[in-house]
Amino acid sequence: MSEIKGKIHSFQSLGTIDGPGVRFVIFMQGCPLRCGCCHNPDTWAFEGGSHYTAREVMDKAKRYREYFGKDGGITVSGGEPLMQAEFVLELFKLCKIEGINTCLDTSGCLLNSQIIELLKFTDRVLLDVKYTDEELYKKHVGCSYSAVLGFLAQLEELGVKTTLRQVILPTLNADEQNIIRLKELSKEYKVVDKVELLPFKKICQVKYDQMSIKFPFENIPLPNNELMQELNQILLD
Repeated sequence: MSEIKGKIHSFQSLGTIDGPGVRFVIFMQGCPLRCGCCHNPDTWAFEGGSHYTAREVMDKAKRYREYFGKDGGITVSGGEPLMQAEFVLELFKLCKIEGINTCLDTSGCLLNSQIIELLKFTDRVLLDVKYTDEELYKKHVGCSYSAVLGFLAQLEELGVKTTLRQVILPTLNADEQNIIRLKELSKEYKVVDKVELLPFKKICQVKYDQMSIKFPFENIPLPNNELMQELNQILLD
C-alpha cells in the first residue's frame, strides 16, 4: 500500500447522523461545488487541511471501534471526498481488512475509473440530491443534475446501498412535485432503501461571517415542522 496522504479538514469521533449506527467521520478538505446551503465553507479550499496516510486515519478510527456496534463504522464526508478518491480507496481497503463498515457521504458530482473502484469497497453511499431540476443545479450548486443521476446509475450497477438526502429549502425545493420526483428516484433505483429530508438551517452563518463571505441563502426562510411533516408524508403515500 502506498503512502499517499489525504488532506483532511477534521474528524468527528462519535457521529450519529452520518450513516447507520455510531460512526467515526472524516471530513475531507476541498470541494469543487459552491452550494448555496453549504454548512462548511471552510472545507472548500484545496489548500490547507491536515495531511494523513490511510493507516494513520485507521489507527485513529480503531480507538472508537467498541462504539460502532453491528451497524456503525467509518464515514468519509467533506468537502467532497470524490476529489481524493485514491486516498479514500486506500482507507476503505483497510476497513475491509479490519471488518469495518464503510460509508461515503457525497454529492455524486464526479465519476471516473478510480471512483468506480472506490465504490466497490463502499458499503453505503449517502447521496446528496440537492434538487431534482437541472436549472437549479446549475444556478445553486455548480454541477449538473445529470451528473448526479449518472453517479446513481453507477451505484445501481454495482449494487451499493444508497440513502438519498435532500436539504429542504423553502422557495426552491419545498414543493410536492420535487418530493414526488425524489420518491420516483427511490423507486426506479433498487439500491435506494432510504430517503431523508433534512430541514435547512442557518447555524453556518457564523462561518461565513468569520470568512468575510456572503451566505448565499441567508434570506431563504427556514422550513417549519408542519412543512417537513407534509413533505415526509408525500414520501410515505
